[in-house]
Amino acid sequence: MKITKAVILAAGEGSRMRPLTYTRPKVMLPLVNKPILEHLLLEMRQAEIRDFIFIVGYRDEQIRNYFEDGANWGVRIQYANQRKQLGTADALRMVKDMVEERFLLANGDIIIGSGDIQRLKEQTGNAVSAIELENVAGLGVIESCDGQVVHIYEKMAEPPSHLANAGLYLFTQDIFEAIDNTQKSLRGEFEITDSIRILIENGQSVTCHVIDQWLDISYPWDLLEVNEQIMQSLESKNFGEIEDRVTIKGSVSIGKGTVIRSGAYIVGPVIIGENCDIGPNCFIRASTAIGDNCHIGAAVEVKNSIVMSGTKIPHLNYVGDSVLGERCNLGAGTKIANLRLNKKNIMINGLDTGRKKLGAIFGDHVETGINSSINVGAMIGNDTFIGPGALVYGNISPDSKLL
Repeated sequence: MKITKAVILAAGEGSRMRPLTYTRPKVMLPLVNKPILEHLLLEMRQAEIRDFIFIVGYRDEQIRNYFEDGANWGVRIQYANQRKQLGTADALRMVKDMVEERFLLANGDIIIGSGDIQRLKEQTGNAVSAIELENVAGLGVIESCDGQVVHIYEKMAEPPSHLANAGLYLFTQDIFEAIDNTQKSLRGEFEITDSIRILIENGQSVTCHVIDQWLDISYPWDLLEVNEQIMQSLESKNFGEIEDRVTIKGSVSIGKGTVIRSGAYIVGPVIIGENCDIGPNCFIRASTAIGDNCHIGAAVEVKNSIVMSGTKIPHLNYVGDSVLGERCNLGAGTKIANLRLNKKNIMINGLDTGRKKLGAIFGDHVETGINSSINVGAMIGNDTFIGPGALVYGNISPDSKLL
């Protein structure tokens, strides 16, 4: 039986992605100006998946309004609401009557290549995708033998293998009987990994399918690395207006209605959305993604950053290795530092980000006054106002006023 349907888990907030997810579900965070979930949908469409069930919950209206019925992508999308997030198995249980004998299940916050999806579809019975990684800390781990799953673990201090659970599954209807026998985990959730263990304990075969391409986003700073990776295949396009004396090097994509003013210097890969005002005399460096309706003004330098729609960086600003939410506004002279003086990795909330260069993470509608300074690794909640000359560092709660 040909598999054409996929169930996508997209109900959670993604609390580890705060402050970005205070105002949107994690799956709607942009990479190269498209939501994470859209990247996954496009890969699945390439693998001939045409029918989708999105299981939504947290701020579900954003997902529904963006994707609607899927017609703009040439697919069909149905929705199921998981109002209370009781785990992945509970979510799948909700759509038992909406799926065929064999179907795919995927976490909505991953990106897996179409080739790997196509090969998984060719498996028989139940199958789990895995990716071989040097470091599997914080990830689910699969123990396999001769291509069969022996055990599947949640996060462990000393994992028995380097095969991480990739969050993409092929299931038959047998999974629903296992779900019915699944108990709540220590986290108080019904976990699909527990249901898979029940399948195995009942003597059913679960194949371990090792994949080649997998992008996972756990923390806000992961967006920068994944954005950079996806941008390597960016194609140059120009649907806007480029004035005289603009320098463009490498792959640069410019959206409709955008004006690139004289003196702008852009080094790709860079993507700029629609109806943006860029320049004059600014410097946009590689791996920067600028959303729709943004302004990058005079004497501004932006490097390796994600600038979401409606954000203004208009005068004498530096933004490096940062993620700025929607409708932010930087006052003249605001600078975001991205490198510690001792050149060591930047720590956030006791976590090693693995990055020597990391600027700030802004939620939506953050505004700064003139000559404010944002220190490395600052996490600034949405609707925060930062006064003139302020020095900001650490975690800032939403709706704060730093005067």
